[in-house]
Amino acid sequence: MKCLRFLKVILSTALLFMLSLNLGYANNGVKMELTTNKVVNNERGKVVYIPVRTAPVGTIIQYKATYTNTLAKDVNDLIITLPIPSSMTFTGEAHPASAQASTDGKNFADIPLVRQVAGKMTNTPLSEYRYIRWNIKILPAKKFSDVSFNTIVK
Repeated sequence: MKCLRFLKVILSTALLFMLSLNLGYANNGVKMELTTNKVVNNERGKVVYIPVRTAPVGTIIQYKATYTNTLAKDVNDLIITLPIPSSMTFTGEAHPASAQASTDGKNFADIPLVRQVAGKMTNTPLSEYRYIRWNIKILPAKKFSDVSFNTIVK
């Protein structure tokens, strides 16, 4: 049952990404491809990424979006916002490291997010992160840029 829920989340997330890309950047010549990969260490201890559609609780999943500029001119200030599926917890790992995060999709800040609790500044639990955002200052003509973040299946 959890695997079915996970598959549904991945498919709905992919659809959401594609729809948001089509609405926001289709006229600007930017194409997006989303991949989901299981993050594992191979026998040599090197991190490798294996395409995945379902995964059990505790599995680390990388969401990777590749944005390609199909135009003959640069695209400036490309804002990329990816939601974290509700069945996942952000691990704190995002690339490029300039990523920002949000708990509500409106207010973004550098990672790690902090908040005031009982008069003290504390880190916001990663389980409360719901969105990751990047600002790609320049996406050169006919080039691409990858962004990614890792999650753990709840």
